[in-house]
Parts: sequence; structure tokens; C-alpha cells
Amino acid sequence: MISTPERATTLQARRLGIDTRQEPIIYLRADSPVCRSEGFSALSRVLVHTEHNKIIATLNIITGEMLRRGQIGFSESAWLRLHLNTDDNVWLSHPRPVQSLSHVRAKVYGHSLNKSQFQEIINDIVDGRYADVHIAAFITACGDDKLNDTEITALTQAMIDSGSRIDWEEPLVIDKHCVGGLPGNRTTPIVVSILAASGLTMPKTSSRAITSPAGTADTMETMTDVSLTLEQMKQVVKQEGACLAWGGSVRLSPSDDILIQVERALDIDSEGQLIASVLSKKIAAGATHVLIDIPVGPTAKVRSQEAADKLANSFMTVGERLGIKIQILYTDGSQPVGNGIGPTLEAKDVMAVLQNDTDAPQDLKQRALTMAGAMLEMSGTATPGTGSDKATSILETGLAWEKFASICNAQGGMKQPGEASYLYKLMTEKAGRVESIDNRLLAQVAKLAGAPIDLTAGVEIHAKLGQQVHPQDPLLTIHAESSGELNYAVDFLESHPDIICLTSEVTDT
Repeated sequence: MISTPERATTLQARRLGIDTRQEPIIYLRADSPVCRSEGFSALSRVLVHTEHNKIIATLNIITGEMLRRGQIGFSESAWLRLHLNTDDNVWLSHPRPVQSLSHVRAKVYGHSLNKSQFQEIINDIVDGRYADVHIAAFITACGDDKLNDTEITALTQAMIDSGSRIDWEEPLVIDKHCVGGLPGNRTTPIVVSILAASGLTMPKTSSRAITSPAGTADTMETMTDVSLTLEQMKQVVKQEGACLAWGGSVRLSPSDDILIQVERALDIDSEGQLIASVLSKKIAAGATHVLIDIPVGPTAKVRSQEAADKLANSFMTVGERLGIKIQILYTDGSQPVGNGIGPTLEAKDVMAVLQNDTDAPQDLKQRALTMAGAMLEMSGTATPGTGSDKATSILETGLAWEKFASICNAQGGMKQPGEASYLYKLMTEKAGRVESIDNRLLAQVAKLAGAPIDLTAGVEIHAKLGQQVHPQDPLLTIHAESSGELNYAVDFLESHPDIICLTSEVTDT
């Protein structure tokens, strides 16, 4: 039972069905006596009580007749968090001041924060005491290389301590992560299947996309259930040696998923928070050994070897301080990987590789085999120099596909990825050779088409660097679930003709 404020006015709850994403919003009439008596105004932070629960929410003011006198409206996130029923009694009061915001302000002005300060911030974020605007301020203050390695370590530890942590009681639990910026680089389901088939333990929890058209969790969601409880995840790993789950459903570093929602809106993914995000999830999930894939290319997230080395050094330093073994793998980030960009299209590439389809994208296959081989050697399962051959054997004999199917079935069953309703194919007007492909602009086309929210939306690539093309050869196909989003993507594509650049050189064949 939750105690309610003395002499507080009782309001009746009404579900308005308004989607405000993660932020809980409440609604009151402008003439509500509660606003007058408590001094609430639009965007006030308000403590909302029911008989059994309480949350902090942001107040919006209604000037029309959406609500009757004595009613309070709730967004979907606020309604679900409070477990409300229609006409439940609700009371409002002022929340206590959020003291940790002083630490955010200090960071805004360039001061370093210690572990206890980061812990206070992260705890308040997880407890719902921060509005999205406060989270945005924190993310921005920590962006643009404003966190040193000591701060990154402190932030990572704070994020770990804010949620659950799994102990698999195994001496070696392996994991991987790609820092991103390379559309279509969906190696994780392939690598997990190979390693699990070799007998390794790999409880893979992944985030949804932040600034990309798809994350591993988005892609896997087109093929199986990824929203597992902690107990379900443990059962799948016990049975299959691995899982492919969404980390947000098991409260491993829960602050990370809250931060990701705001980072996505800001289109920000800073290095310090990237490292904290990755390692907090890995450590919370019980990993002891982690391979970090850093694609390097002119339009990738990491554009130079110097920047890659700096990021790698920070990963290694923070990992060592937190007791986890990190291995870095630099990979080619000059062009997209595979044929598809977007959840469903990437899922089809993954299935084609695992099923040894003759039309499977060979670049995706080779990248996955390189990573799996490195991880087999890192774990001691393969001797140095033999990992790639062992990974190839597991994949090409069908053992990896069998393991992937078993994991999907253990997570609730396998389903086939769908198809988009609207397509637009870009044809080349001249002969030439593909000289460059802009990863960032191509990812933007896929996002404008609706990815990752629309699972079948995205971009299908038909040309690779160095490939010779002729007039009316297809360069790419946009997939969308609505005509409006297709038009957005096509307009952007037509206004950026340098997404795929051709030379005039043609070699007779």
C-alpha cells in the first residue's frame, strides 16, 4: 500500500491511448483545482500516487474537453507503469528535488564526475526521476569525447549496478560487439550459432538500433521472440548454450535502454557512452571474454585508424579495470555488408548464409567466419591459426544452421521474415565501375523508408565497390511499408546522387 499525500484531491484515472514512447505523461484540464492548489503548470514534474504504485511523470495541460472535471489522463507508458484501471483513484504531489541534476550541470560545464556521482545520476534515471530533457542534457554533456577513461569506467560500473547481473558459473563466457556505422553488418546471429555449435557458452543480449536502420535485436525479432524474461533466457542458454535476446527485456543495465531511446532521438552515439553501453551489458550478462569489432572506413562510424586505435585503447583500459578480457578486431568499413539494410532484409541475409545458400552474400559470410575464428582461438577452443577453418567447417556442414534453428525454437519458435509492400529500384544511367558507397547516407535512406520501426523496410544493395555496371543495371532497391515513407526515401535518394559514385572506366568482358 502506497501512502498518499494528506488533504490531496482525489482524481479519476482515464486512459487516453497516447504513445509517448518511454516517458510517462499525465494530462490535466487547465481549470483543474489541483493545478491551482499545487502550483502545477505545463511540463511540471509530478509525483503520481495510486493505492499501490507511484511514478514521476511530466504534466501536459489540456484546454479542450478531452477530460471531465475531476479526471486525470494518462499516456500509455504512464498507464502501464502504474498498472491502472479506468476510474482508479489517483493523487498528485510534488516530487522531492532531483539532487543528481547538479552533477549533470557540473558535467555540462566541463567538470569530471566520480563513481558516486554517476551512480546517483544512473539510479535516478532508472527510477524514472529524469524527464527526457534531463536525459538529453546528460547525454549531450558526456558526448564529443568529454569522458575520460576513469569516467567511462565509473559510468560503466554505475550502469551495471543499476540492474540484474547473471553468473553462469562457467569459467569462460564469450560475447562480441560491433561498434556500428556499417549498414548490413549482421554477423552476430551467424557467429553465435557457430560458437554455440562448437560447445561454447554465448548468452547474447543485444540492443535495438540507436542511429542505425537495424540492431541485432530488431533483426532477430523478425525470426523469433527476443523479449525473454531473465528466467527464460537462462533456460534457453542452459538448453542450447546460447541465446539471441533483447537486453532490455531482462533488465541487464536497464539505464542503457533508457539512454538509447533518447540517443536515437538525438542521433548521438558518443564514444564514452558507447563503451559504457557495450561493456555494462556484457558484464551484466556474465561475459568473461569479449571481441570488439571496429569497422574503419571514410563513411563508417570510425573513420580513421588513429580514431580506431584510440577507441580500442579505451575499450581495453576500461575492460581491464572491470575484470573482463577484451580483444579488438579491425575490419573493413568502406562499404555496406551483405545485400540488405533493415531488420527483415538483414535477416534474409543471415538465413541465406546459415543455410549455405549459393546466393548468400559472401562478404557477410567471410566477416562472420573471421570473427567466429578469432573467438574460437580467443577461447582456446581452436589453436592459433586454425579458428577460421574450424568455423568454416561448422558452418558448411550445416551444424550452425541446426543450432540457430534450435535457439529460435527454444525462444518461442522460428518465423519467416515478411515482405515490404512498396518497392523502388534505382537503375544506373551510364556504364562505369562503383567507386564509392556512402554508408551514412545509405543508412539514412533505409531509416527514411521506415527501418527499424517498420521491420520489412530498408534498402537492398545490388552493387559493390569495384563492380562494373552497365546502363539500366540495378544499384539498389528501397523497401517500404507505406507509400509516404517510400516517397521520403526516394526524395532523399534523388537529392543525394553521390550515395553511390561511379567512375567512367569500363573494362570489356
